[in-house]
Amino acid sequence: MTDELTAALHTAMPFTAVLGATALRVGADEVALRLEWDAARCTTGGLMHGGAFMALADSAGGWCAFLNLPDGATGTATVTSATNFLRPVTGGHVDAVARPLSRGRTVIVVDTELRDADGRLAARVTQTQAVLRAP
Repeated sequence: MTDELTAALHTAMPFTAVLGATALRVGADEVALRLEWDAARCTTGGLMHGGAFMALADSAGGWCAFLNLPDGATGTATVTSATNFLRPVTGGHVDAVARPLSRGRTVIVVDTELRDADGRLAARVTQTQAVLRAP
């Protein structure tokens, strides 16, 4: 099942394939993605790059928002994203779990927790997604 979800993720958001993200769980109330630690995703000292965290969180949050679109909407686009980095990740993986905070008609707000392989909170991202409609 996770292989099918990952294939769907990579089809919907091709950048997630480049990033190396995989899908763990997908539903309107929660989207969970994973990014394995890899030296190519690091900055100095073997720390996973903050941009990798943010890209993973944006992907999870975007999919979560998409699954919560109101009737007549065609998609979403990130309007704002605020990230708090809480601890470095130097091995294992990072799991991003996105949950909707507000499901509106024009914007959807999503909260995403990023946890290391030991379950420790490594970062938290709050993003606002615009609800798109056909012209």
